[in-house]
Amino acid sequence: MKEKSEILIVFASELEAESLLKKITDEAINLNEGKFFKLNNTLFEIFISGIGIPLTSYSLTKKILSEKYNLLINAGICGSYNDDLCIGDCVSVILDEFADLGITYKDNSFKTFFEEGLLKPDKKPFSSGKLYNRLKSNIDTELPKVTAITVNNVSGNKEQIEFRREKFNPDIESTEGAAVAYVCIQEKINFLQIRAISNKVEERNKKNWDIPLALDNLGDELFRILKKVSAENEKIVIQ
Repeated sequence: MKEKSEILIVFASELEAESLLKKITDEAINLNEGKFFKLNNTLFEIFISGIGIPLTSYSLTKKILSEKYNLLINAGICGSYNDDLCIGDCVSVILDEFADLGITYKDNSFKTFFEEGLLKPDKKPFSSGKLYNRLKSNIDTELPKVTAITVNNVSGNKEQIEFRREKFNPDIESTEGAAVAYVCIQEKINFLQIRAISNKVEERNKKNWDIPLALDNLGDELFRILKKVSAENEKIVIQ
């Protein structure tokens, strides 16, 4: 009989998962089937959801309906709007929202489905159209707490960037975070979203990115968090 995993670690891509896999290898921890490992008798499972909102929403829903987990950790890289955050910094997301779920008009103005009255902004899992992480964790206390937007279309030109900065005032941007939050809140699963900044949100220029640094730091931070959450008598504080 297969042992049940307690904590699911969700990455969008194999590339992002390598950050943690390298730490597991360096620490000589046994990795079963390429995705299961133990720390302090806590069984963790690594899951690749696929890149983007549709792939993540489907694969993660299918996954958590087949097995139940005590905690889900969504991890990956992101872009930053916040000048106080540096490339390579790791952050913990406390609020996320879908930033391109809406209607663009002929004058190029944009309104969300909430603003248009097509969705109710305070109907679960939303609160004022946003997705709040209600988990008050004592395992990510060393990380800056940030707000995020999740998009299907990554910000890459000046007009788009300035519009999203002004409308949503986010600290970071990803392509999966709100999808994971949506599924977890709906299914009443405790979750964290931990991200490492690989680039500034600016006119797209990958020469300014540092994905290797972000991944190295993500792996280190994730491993620290996993050791802490798996420690004997370590409890997660929930509001």
